[in-house]
Amino acid sequence: MWSPAHRRLEFRAAAPGHHSLTWAHHLSPGSPQLFTVSLWMPLKMSPFGCWGLPAALLALFCCPGSGETFEVHTYPEQLAVEPGGSTLINCSTSCAVPDTSGLETTLTKTLVASGTQWKQYLVSNVSQDTIIYCYFTCSRKQKLKSLNVSVFYPPKQVLLKLKPTRVAVGGSFTIECWVPNVAPLESLTLTLLRGKEAMYNQTFRTMALAPQEATVTRNATAHKEDGRHNFSCRADLDLRSLGGDIIHGVSEPQTLKVYEPRPDNQMVVIITVVSVLLFLFVTSILLCFVFGQHWRQRQMGAYRVQGA
Repeated sequence: MWSPAHRRLEFRAAAPGHHSLTWAHHLSPGSPQLFTVSLWMPLKMSPFGCWGLPAALLALFCCPGSGETFEVHTYPEQLAVEPGGSTLINCSTSCAVPDTSGLETTLTKTLVASGTQWKQYLVSNVSQDTIIYCYFTCSRKQKLKSLNVSVFYPPKQVLLKLKPTRVAVGGSFTIECWVPNVAPLESLTLTLLRGKEAMYNQTFRTMALAPQEATVTRNATAHKEDGRHNFSCRADLDLRSLGGDIIHGVSEPQTLKVYEPRPDNQMVVIITVVSVLLFLFVTSILLCFVFGQHWRQRQMGAYRVQGA
């Protein structure tokens, strides 16, 4: 039996660019028994197939980052800005050590702060809808993340008018509300209020990006209790779908004077005069009839005496 002391491993040069592994057993000093296996033999054919794992690791180290994936994020993901406004934008990535990064936009931008995996920019002078891009390069791969910027015009003025401002119970009046220079119009809702009660609301469906006037008109019947409430109009610009909030605007309250209808004094005078004249006319006719009958009876009595 071979002694472990006489067993050793040897590497010997084979063909150019290859190596061979030599397993030597010494049966006796000076007469080694050699067994040679190539590292390039298939693993299933080689008794030293465990060398395939170091080879795979070596290939991975030779191509660093070839399987690396990363993400790019923006905060916020959408923006709603007033004309000429400014806002902060954060660009970040999951790449541990990005090669390059930046912000692509036609707007005025200023780098405010930065870290290894993030950058913060101040974007200003926003005048129209646009798209901004954040980008990062990691292991020679570049990724972009887009951010939509929408310009809005808030309802700074909400105006209300009652026509007429004084009306009798049961009479009709008109409530008119309008908001000048507001956009986007499809995000606007106007609500007519009587006290805190909503009488009517209208949401606009017009796809108009340019600022324009929004108007709502409603006809109503006056009730006695309407005189105890203020009328107003509320404008709600819902920008949540564009990355903003709900912006509110309310008009100055208006008062409606409601009164009980009364007969016209002139009509009362006319009715009174006509009634008196009618009474006198009927009375005169009755008196004439009575006196006529009395005179007739007297005449008939005189004729009877003369005949006797």
